Amino acid sequence: MAERQQVKSKQRVEEHGEVFTNDREVNAMLDLVKQETERIDSRFLEPACGDGNFLAEVLRRKLEVVGKRYGRSQLEYERYAFVAVSSIYGVDILQDNVEDCRERLYAIADDKYSHKFKSSLNPDFLAAIRYVFSVNILCGDALTLKDSSGSPIVFPEWSLVSGSKVKRRDFTFASLLDKAESQPTFDMVEDLDVDKNDPNRIVPTPVREYPMMNYLKVAQNE
Repeated sequence: MAERQQVKSKQRVEEHGEVFTNDREVNAMLDLVKQETERIDSRFLEPACGDGNFLAEVLRRKLEVVGKRYGRSQLEYERYAFVAVSSIYGVDILQDNVEDCRERLYAIADDKYSHKFKSSLNPDFLAAIRYVFSVNILCGDALTLKDSSGSPIVFPEWSLVSGSKVKRRDFTFASLLDKAESQPTFDMVEDLDVDKNDPNRIVPTPVREYPMMNYLKVAQNE
């Protein structure tokens, strides 16, 4: 497989410092946290995601695990593929990168799913994962913590809690940083602190909570 280009244009390098990490380096770095990349529900955030070099490889690894564990059942595959997809987060300052990243990740998920269940594809599942990428991969500045409109960056936390029911809670990026910024993965609330009994620990407060609903219907939150 040919390496993806590392530079789109000299102007973008000069104005934004944009240089994409090549595949060899991506894999070498992810191998340092290999166990986490293969845990279906471990959440990954890339604060300068570009068009998704890191996130694409994380998603591939997660979906490989989903396929091996749950590939015999379409229902189980869809549920756990949704968990894998909803654990991927990214921010980039350039809108075209955001759109490219969303499409790239969706294409990976669609390809894996289509190869396994090409005769019985569920359009609701594909619509759900496309929606998740639209709210998990955002245009904004990870330094100012603002999105492209100047509002605080807000990420959804997705938790599959009962059968096919999913709970969504939205958190500002700023509220997650104190405990998460130095980690290669972050769990929005549950794993931010090692000592759950520490009275001084910081637990982020969601800015919005949604009623539980079937994960195939998440786009209806809008």
